[in-house]
Amino acid sequence: MIERSIALTYSASSIEILEGLEAVRKRPGMYIGSTDQKGLHHLVWEIVDNAIDEALNGYGKRITITILDDLEIAIRDEGRGMPVEKHSSGVSALQVIFTVLHAGGKFSSEGGYKTSGGLHGVGASVVNALSENLEAKVYKADGTYSMLFENGGKNIGELKKSKDIEPQGSYVRFKADETIFKNVRFSFQTICERVQESAFLLQGIEFIVEDKRTQDIQTYIYHDGLSAFMDYIHEGTEVLNETILLQGSQDNIDVKIALQYNDGYSEDVYSYVNLVRTTDGGSHVVGYRAGLTKVINEYARKHGVLKDRDKNFEGVDIREGLSAIVSVSIPEDLLQFEGQTKGKLGTPQARNVVESVILDQLPRFLDLNHETSMKILGKIEKSASARIAARKARERARKTKGNKIEKLLSGKLANAQTKNKAKNELFLVEGDSAGGSAKQGRDSSFQAILPLRGKVLNTQKAKIEDIIKNEELNTIIHTIGAGMGNDFDIKDSNYNKIIIMTDADTDGAHIQVLLLTFFFRHMRPLIEHGFVYIAQPPLYRVVIKGKEHYLFDDESLDALREKYGKLEIQRYKGLGEMNADQLWETTMDPKTRSLIQVQIDDFYKADRRVTTLMGDKVDIRREWIEENVAFTLEEDDHGI
Repeated sequence: MIERSIALTYSASSIEILEGLEAVRKRPGMYIGSTDQKGLHHLVWEIVDNAIDEALNGYGKRITITILDDLEIAIRDEGRGMPVEKHSSGVSALQVIFTVLHAGGKFSSEGGYKTSGGLHGVGASVVNALSENLEAKVYKADGTYSMLFENGGKNIGELKKSKDIEPQGSYVRFKADETIFKNVRFSFQTICERVQESAFLLQGIEFIVEDKRTQDIQTYIYHDGLSAFMDYIHEGTEVLNETILLQGSQDNIDVKIALQYNDGYSEDVYSYVNLVRTTDGGSHVVGYRAGLTKVINEYARKHGVLKDRDKNFEGVDIREGLSAIVSVSIPEDLLQFEGQTKGKLGTPQARNVVESVILDQLPRFLDLNHETSMKILGKIEKSASARIAARKARERARKTKGNKIEKLLSGKLANAQTKNKAKNELFLVEGDSAGGSAKQGRDSSFQAILPLRGKVLNTQKAKIEDIIKNEELNTIIHTIGAGMGNDFDIKDSNYNKIIIMTDADTDGAHIQVLLLTFFFRHMRPLIEHGFVYIAQPPLYRVVIKGKEHYLFDDESLDALREKYGKLEIQRYKGLGEMNADQLWETTMDPKTRSLIQVQIDDFYKADRRVTTLMGDKVDIRREWIEENVAFTLEEDDHGI
């Protein structure tokens, strides 16, 4: 007989009610996404966005961000200043802002803002909840008001007033709680990059970022706005035309658009609503694409590029090599986002307004700049021809799929036995030697091995037909089985993990970058859905008292040397130096391996980095490397 005891009961007494800001501290990820570097900087954006909302509504010309310490930062604006009067709840409005969730002036048009990026009313209070301490100051005509909050907003100081007179505005200083944000620190570079983007969009507004730790300071102010933004995007890139600027207003929705073609093959859309990035686009992007396609096709027919019998250019042809910035300002009563995040605009009126601005203004530009317009149409024609050729090639491949693909993969791919896509893993391995060890050491039930011979093609500026002709890339495309480019469908991927496994040297790093460039440019959903990983093979094998230890960095080796003195060390110069058992144990076994998941935290930053590092502008690449890569001269054990 089995006796069963129940130690826990589930009753009314089991139900906890988290009061006030305690819910934020209990589940911070629900409010800021994570407690890593990204989550820490999200706190900054919450306060900075409030300052931007003031500037967006015409209050203040300067915003200053000062990093005081690793977890302490201050933001100063020159807006109207947060309200300090007594609220209907019985306490100061300033206290309400920093202690009550879903409290703010952005829920309706009567709240003091025509347009705003924030609607949820949780920003300032969440920052307070996740801070060790927070100080808020409001500078008014009659003096300075201040409040101090400590211990995640649990301890609330009195509203104090002094006679100190400073320029109107608000000041928020907070120290993030180190018990929540462990092993992270504010990044001067991360803040500068985000602030610079806002400065491009807020034409004429000055942003100052200062780091007291290093005394670094950066100032951003752009009087050319979107033109300057486009110059920044296309730094190091050959362009076909001067930036096309379009703007207009309808139904209280303001629209600003910048368009510029480059000599690349990807479409890049930078979309914003009330200065907030809409990473998933939305109705304003739909309107931009619809209007652009219509105008270009009408112009092409008007000037005989398209004949009566010709089909219209497709949208993908028109937008190939085109960078577009689409920024709209929408009043609160019309503003709608799809889902819980602000990543996709849902406001239906935005589509009509954006499309109308393009239909009204773009034809005028094309007519006044005929030579440039014909150059653009020439590029579109080539794009259409390449797309048709690539489509025909893929169709031929599908028709002869069996034998040709089998022949292509024969002797290369060691496939997994199971057909379970959710479990299957594909290892892209550098060289036949390592590929042989990987094939022997793998778990063949779910792990597939594809050895790569030499370095793959740099696809940053490669034409589609060149990619299809490249044997190594063609093999990868058919192995994954989901197509590429506009035809890529993540649902057809044969593997849910694609693991790049290369030597831990410069050649291996170069192969990683080349493969990541290919995935980023032509199979981006693989990265966006978290399918791409980088394997971490060990650098050293150390034997201590007859027991093997595998080390992945020099710091671990130094620590063991300090503890044990002289060691028996094997340095792995490549994967091929490991036997099958060692490779399995250290790098391939799901129970013991270490993988780095490739993620795109910031598409715009990633896009610019790929262009800089993989493009053909040597000077710009050299400049970036000199600024961002530290070179060291390593001495061997015998000295120099």
